[in-house]
Amino acid sequence: MTNHPLDFSGKVALVTGAASGMGLATAQAFAEAGAAVVLADFKEDAVKAAAHTLVAVGHKALAVRCDVSDDAQVGAMVEQTVGEFGRLDAAFNNAGVMAKIAPVIDSTRDDWDRVIGINLRGVWICMKHELRQMERQGSGAIVNNASVGALTGNPGIASYIASKHGVVGLTRTAALEVCKRGIRVNAVNPGLIDTQIARDVVAGDEQAYAELEKQVPIGRAGRPEEIASVVLWLCSPGASYVVGHALTVDGGMTVP
Repeated sequence: MTNHPLDFSGKVALVTGAASGMGLATAQAFAEAGAAVVLADFKEDAVKAAAHTLVAVGHKALAVRCDVSDDAQVGAMVEQTVGEFGRLDAAFNNAGVMAKIAPVIDSTRDDWDRVIGINLRGVWICMKHELRQMERQGSGAIVNNASVGALTGNPGIASYIASKHGVVGLTRTAALEVCKRGIRVNAVNPGLIDTQIARDVVAGDEQAYAELEKQVPIGRAGRPEEIASVVLWLCSPGASYVVGHALTVDGGMTVP
């Protein structure tokens, strides 16, 4: 067995929002690094197909349908993970949705509840169940997916921005609560990443999306795999002294 810090052989990883984008890329990366992976998403057919693809090439993978805003479903997801693979070593709480674009004055309670329910309450629920298992083991690492939106404002998507600010605060607080128990909690702040949710910010306007890409100092959108590599590092022994940090990965977007 190698001592390479990104070797997850014998480990078990859980990824929410794993049917596509950053979640899928991270699940694939964990599998390629040797982990048994549970892919969770409310899009049941897509996440089953993703897990099947991993199993077909020799990886250990399990698909679970889960709405992260539902406490019972999240509890069942973690129980199924441990029941199938015996433990839980790493979790990427990635599931999230974009707000319907509207200024605060025109936004709706239904959209607020939808976005906060998935993006913030969902992370809280996932952490509760993941941490209970990790505390039993005395080890584990969690990464929550926040956003560069946690660092600034963005007109028209107030609930999304509020949810991501909340994820960072939640991450920092949980990290301080469990760091002496062998568990590390961190977050990642992706910038413009080539996913559907990024296009949702501009309501699918490809020209507007291209303009966003031009504004990134590095000159392009990030790839989901570039977030996956950061998540794996944060969950690895190589990041053993990183606690309660929100690591920004944005191609220079937020450099002062």
